[in-house]
Amino acid sequence: MIEGFTALYIFMLAGFVGYEVIGRVPVILHTPLMSGSNFVHGIVLVGAMVALGHAETDMERMIGFIGVMLGAGNAVGGYVVTERMLEMFKSSKEKRQ
Repeated sequence: MIEGFTALYIFMLAGFVGYEVIGRVPVILHTPLMSGSNFVHGIVLVGAMVALGHAETDMERMIGFIGVMLGAGNAVGGYVVTERMLEMFKSSKEKRQ
């Protein structure tokens, strides 16, 4: 029972700290910063898959599955944003070829 409260406390603390850190990033740097941190999304995805692999109850499996889906969407979205940003910096001659 105490392990569950500890995990919930860590989750809430991580969410609060993440919100505060990202909230203080200037708007002009937000997209390059987030697209450049795609490796973090991959680590989150691996962690969600490990958690899903250790799930024992149906509720744990459901939460793990949702975590894997959200992590995968986050990682793919980061790479899509990075690709779109790189397209913006190409010259018009490079785009035609």
